[in-house]
Amino acid sequence: MNKNQGKKESLLRNSGFQTVIASLLCIIIGLVIGYIVLLIINPKGAGAAIVAIVKNFLYYPSAAAAMKYFGTTLVKASALLMCSLSVLFAYKVGLFNIGAAGQYVVGAGACLYFALQFGMPWYVCLLAAIVVAALAGGVSGALKAYFNVNEVISCIMLNWIGLYSVNMLLSQVKEQSTPYTKTLSSTNSSALLPNVGLDKLFSKNEFVTIGLILSVVMAVIVWVVLEKTKFGYELKATGMNKQAAKYCGMREKRNIILTMMIAGGLAGFGAGIFYLTGIEQWMVQQTAVPAMGFNGIAAAFLGGLNPIGTVFASYFIQHITSGGTYVDKTMYCTQISDLISAFIIYLCGFVLFFRLWLNRFLDKREEKQNAKEQKGGEA
Repeated sequence: MNKNQGKKESLLRNSGFQTVIASLLCIIIGLVIGYIVLLIINPKGAGAAIVAIVKNFLYYPSAAAAMKYFGTTLVKASALLMCSLSVLFAYKVGLFNIGAAGQYVVGAGACLYFALQFGMPWYVCLLAAIVVAALAGGVSGALKAYFNVNEVISCIMLNWIGLYSVNMLLSQVKEQSTPYTKTLSSTNSSALLPNVGLDKLFSKNEFVTIGLILSVVMAVIVWVVLEKTKFGYELKATGMNKQAAKYCGMREKRNIILTMMIAGGLAGFGAGIFYLTGIEQWMVQQTAVPAMGFNGIAAAFLGGLNPIGTVFASYFIQHITSGGTYVDKTMYCTQISDLISAFIIYLCGFVLFFRLWLNRFLDKREEKQNAKEQKGGEA
């Protein structure tokens, strides 16, 4: 095998490279399937619809308008990133945090209540969102650690408990004439996250705040904790084999609870950096958990369960979700982008399958190459 072949072989065996290629294939296949669905619904507008979904903010011919809506997509993507990190962190420790949606909800409730009822500044409200959501995650962790209750079941139940509890709590700070909470800008402007000049980069979009930077920094911190620290190693070891971790002297119960608390705190952080921008108000009559937490599952797996890859995956999921608002409403509903996201979620299983298949293919090719070299040497 020559030097160039060796480099190519090394690149193909790189897990990061394999994940990127597999994720790109998932995206392409998902978009193709989505286009076929659009053709089935109404073939006349299918091409324009799929282009609108992919373009998103580029739908606007004005550069200023495009930049402004690009900023809005980034704000939503930063919250999605935190939910995906929540799912990822728990999954790395052998837990499936389907409760990220509920933890996001209680985080939203905490930050808005502290802002609107108590008039607290943004940093107190953000901390409240993290702490309350962490406690919600800790409940599932404790049930798992001490009573072996499956975290999926407890998380699903807590999602609904959290939603209706937050609805009742925030009904105390809602506007009189609407089912929405009061606006932060008119009630307590000190609760709004600072822009630090970022709004000027996005055509004076006041919703672009330091939350954008904090979310990326948090992704880097999660990567460092999981991959470069003793604490992260212990957590992953507990997830791989709880009994072996206990035998090695690790406090496996504490690690499970702590993992779910950190995962919950990340989801709550996402709610804080989203609602404290003032971009949306909470509707106290909603009967469905926000999709942000569930979309985090898609982003985590599409990013190959890597915190850095999740940054890009979160943006892509939010990009096509927001792009769905630009389809022709007379032909298609805006949820068509959610359908495409769903296809991509199912295809995420292909990421692991692709890596397995590629490694087997490379092993067979290497065996054949070694066999040829051995025959050549004998000759």
